[in-house]
Amino acid sequence: MSIDLQTVKKIASLSRISVTDAEAEAMVPELNNILGWVEQLGEVDVTGVQPMTAVIPNHQRLRDDVINDGDVRDKVLANAPQAEHGFFAVPKVIE
Repeated sequence: MSIDLQTVKKIASLSRISVTDAEAEAMVPELNNILGWVEQLGEVDVTGVQPMTAVIPNHQRLRDDVINDGDVRDKVLANAPQAEHGFFAVPKVIE
């Protein structure tokens, strides 16, 4: 795959990036070099290599999923400008 000047301008337009003609012309070989490196990576034989998400082994420390209400409703509602029946009271916005 090869990138031309029109493609660079289209990418800049879609990205909402303002580039001059000189900058766009300078980006053509740079983007083509990047695509060349990506194509080379596609040629690497990775048979037998396990996919990984990080370079170091990470283990998530998960807590038990226990339902609790926190038992702090009164403290939370103390910060509310207006509370009614144990809930935040807000002005009506839809008529």
